[in-house]
Amino acid sequence: MSKQLLLGDEAIAQAALDAGLSGVYAYPGTPSTEITEYIQSAPVTAQENIHCRWASNEKTAMEAALGMSFAGKRALVCMKHVGMNVAADCFINSAVTGVKGGLIVLAADDPGMHSSQNEQDSRFYGDFALIPMLEPGNQQEAYDMVYNGFEFSEQTGEPVLMRIVTRLAHSRSGVERKPQKPQNPMAFGQDPRQFILLPGNARKRYKALLEQQAAFVKASEESPYNTYTDGPNKKLGIVACGIGYNYLMESYPEGCEHPVLKIGQYPLPKKQLLELVGSCDEILVLEDGQPFVEKQLKGYLGIGIKVKGRLDGTLPQDGELTPDSVARATGKENKSTFATPELVAARPPALCDGCGHRDVYAVLTQVLREEYPAHKVFSDIGCYTLGSNAPFNAIDSCVDMGASVTMAKGAADAGLHPAIAVIGDSTFTHSGMTGLLDCINGNSNVTIIISDNETTAMTGGQDSAGTGKIESICIGLGVDPAHVRTVVPLKKNHEEMAQIFREEINHKGVSVVIPRRECIQTLKRKKRSE
Repeated sequence: MSKQLLLGDEAIAQAALDAGLSGVYAYPGTPSTEITEYIQSAPVTAQENIHCRWASNEKTAMEAALGMSFAGKRALVCMKHVGMNVAADCFINSAVTGVKGGLIVLAADDPGMHSSQNEQDSRFYGDFALIPMLEPGNQQEAYDMVYNGFEFSEQTGEPVLMRIVTRLAHSRSGVERKPQKPQNPMAFGQDPRQFILLPGNARKRYKALLEQQAAFVKASEESPYNTYTDGPNKKLGIVACGIGYNYLMESYPEGCEHPVLKIGQYPLPKKQLLELVGSCDEILVLEDGQPFVEKQLKGYLGIGIKVKGRLDGTLPQDGELTPDSVARATGKENKSTFATPELVAARPPALCDGCGHRDVYAVLTQVLREEYPAHKVFSDIGCYTLGSNAPFNAIDSCVDMGASVTMAKGAADAGLHPAIAVIGDSTFTHSGMTGLLDCINGNSNVTIIISDNETTAMTGGQDSAGTGKIESICIGLGVDPAHVRTVVPLKKNHEEMAQIFREEINHKGVSVVIPRRECIQTLKRKKRSE
């Protein structure tokens, strides 16, 4: 088969297509977005009628993917690491139900927080769910793991969690493709109660999952992704997970002098670990993210051998793993380290010139500061979060998707007025609608601004689930139609917007203002294509 130069995300997408994928389910989130975009643009997707529409959020994506697996077909569900929090309810239970068609859950972690609120490590979710996990060290491994992972999922009868990190997702390498497989025919499991998690059945399913744990360990011990390489200098043994192995090899281009256990599949391979521990004085764990393996080793091995890594300060506890930090941890000088020139200044991201969010914040901040000094503005994840920066300094919170609405409700319940929520159209349909329903049921004194740019702009302009439906959704949930107001955020409409904001802030109860203007970037792309 042909060799292609692919991003890690693209290698995963191509592998899924080559492995007989029937559907991808995802909500856009960096660094996972390009996986679904690649599948959407692939000619085979239309030819084979592969499902590829964006889901409203990660929970609905996970549930839909499990439904496709229920029908015997292969499904891929993709999200960034914080999306795992949204999908967790279904994800954890999917380990108990098991699967029929192969199901791979792709979690793209973001060590260093390049575009995220935290550095959480999705391997803890896989360990919590008691299912096998895969972690590639390069683009070819990412391809191979997905291509073979669907069959592995079907053999074990369990979903497989695959964890990647930003540097792998967004770097390129040559990838050798494998033959195209056909899609699975529709088929259902032999147990008609497999997916019915009433307590009596769930207890049986959970016992069956526990009974598979030894087989999962054996599969890791026999996995081609877990390899033990001996070395003459046994003062130190190294466990290198995923991309950490690549960084290690940058310091040892001729081969490492220390014994190395490369980890690409979990649970941890007991046999190889004991071999490494039995022959070395100390163990160094190289892993990008949190000390997942390091913690397990310290509990797993007991006393008698020193385990070094992020917990003892050998590696920094935050930020990405890098070739430089790995070199220092192994006692090697890395001559590729460069200091940042003083003339290079950090520049925070800013709202685009011409963005409708700018006009919203310009009016909102003026009205609130001049007329409502006790105000607080709650926001969440999207382009509009950049309103926290100068010159607007407009928001007081950004916690998670949808938290703007519910935090404003809680603050209003505490007596705050005005309590303002600013949320985007895509985030609103992702996880803001249920918060709005809480506000309606409690008749909370909140003003919710749904800044609608008719796309999922922050991740590149994907379709927004609420385009053309926002007013209907709000009214359908129970907002008084008289207090669902729309306006075009332009400088010429400054006074109109200001008056609408005043009227709805003064309304005692739930009010929704929808400033709507198409994202300037998607508009530019449309004009170029025309």
